Amino acid sequence: MLRRLVLVLLAAVLSACGRSEPDDGMIHIRYLASPDVGGFSKVIIERFERAHPGLKVDMIEGPAAGDARENMYSTAFMGEEDSYDLAYVDVAWVPKFAAQGWLLPLDALMPAAELDNFLPGDVTGSRYQGKLYRVPIQSDGGMLYYRKDLLAEKNIPVPRTWEELVSAAKKTRTSSIAGFVFQGKQYEGLVCGFLELVWGFGGDLLDSSGNVRIEEPPAVAALSALVDAIHVDGIVPQSVLTYQEEETRNVFQEGRAVFMRNWPYAWNLMQQEGSPVRGKIGIVPMVAGPGGKPAATLGGWGFAVSAYSRHPQEAYAVAEFFASAESQKLAFFKGGILPSRRALYSDPDVLKAAPHMKDLGRVLAYARPRPTHPRWPRMSDALQMHVSAALSRQEEPAEALRAAAVEIRAAARR
Repeated sequence: MLRRLVLVLLAAVLSACGRSEPDDGMIHIRYLASPDVGGFSKVIIERFERAHPGLKVDMIEGPAAGDARENMYSTAFMGEEDSYDLAYVDVAWVPKFAAQGWLLPLDALMPAAELDNFLPGDVTGSRYQGKLYRVPIQSDGGMLYYRKDLLAEKNIPVPRTWEELVSAAKKTRTSSIAGFVFQGKQYEGLVCGFLELVWGFGGDLLDSSGNVRIEEPPAVAALSALVDAIHVDGIVPQSVLTYQEEETRNVFQEGRAVFMRNWPYAWNLMQQEGSPVRGKIGIVPMVAGPGGKPAATLGGWGFAVSAYSRHPQEAYAVAEFFASAESQKLAFFKGGILPSRRALYSDPDVLKAAPHMKDLGRVLAYARPRPTHPRWPRMSDALQMHVSAALSRQEEPAEALRAAAVEIRAAARR
């Protein structure tokens, strides 16, 4: 809480400085972003400015931490300031920002036919209450990594179901190699991984009518499976309760796990020179439960137009340019940014440089966003707390999800 307060105060100080338009006769479009890895944004901006004389794009490189940038955007928007014309938003921010009236609907600007060129999950995650508020730029989704060599040694097929994953992990684990690792710490990453199993087991957190379903049998079965994986089957080390993405990746990359749930970013890091698992890994959608279908929790980023911008049309033009196939291809090669356009996952140049993108495209086809609700942060906090308690055996799975459901319903009512 103290850290969040400091971030909010910092954002308030920065935004209090106000926005002063340079006296250069140009229209300036301003947005806040994470550090420009690989410099791809600067190149795209240069290309945009050459193609649009009279427009200038001011990219403010903010903190790497997403919550810090969210607070900076929120502080500016709460003051109804025009500090930013565009907001580069995480998929989970869309409902909160849109519900507050901070973003402009984009349906009249982005043709419906154009949306068909993007991954379905990225489009769904860009909507709130039926309206489009975000142009998808960068995709992301959880997936299952596996050791091809260890499965091949014992002639074990790649698992497609949870039962097959447990069986394969039991047959390949050793005293020094865990069967399965995931993000088990009490934070947002735990919810992302847990939802993949809930969906894969045929359950849901919120249904299409907004009803809370998380205490129902499929979700209880998913949580029970995770608890048993740690405490009964023994395929997951108890240390996983302290893991976020990087701890999980390090264990897997060091050759100390057979299976891993993680995000696409880990692939390139594990294929670098000197990596013990280089050339030994594969990726597939997260396994499903009995009678269920694979699912991936959607991540990813995109541009939204601020409701307080003096230049909304010009701001949308920037978002549109970043979303083009040419720009997304450049972002992939210079910054490792996963495209939101479907065609790029079968692009010959992309596949020549990264053959795994074909498999990754299949994984992302299963991606779906977390519930699009303005109270999602509070709902997530409740789910994190009780799922974590179940994994550490402080609560029984059914008890944990009943308690979470009560708190989630209370958050929804507020």
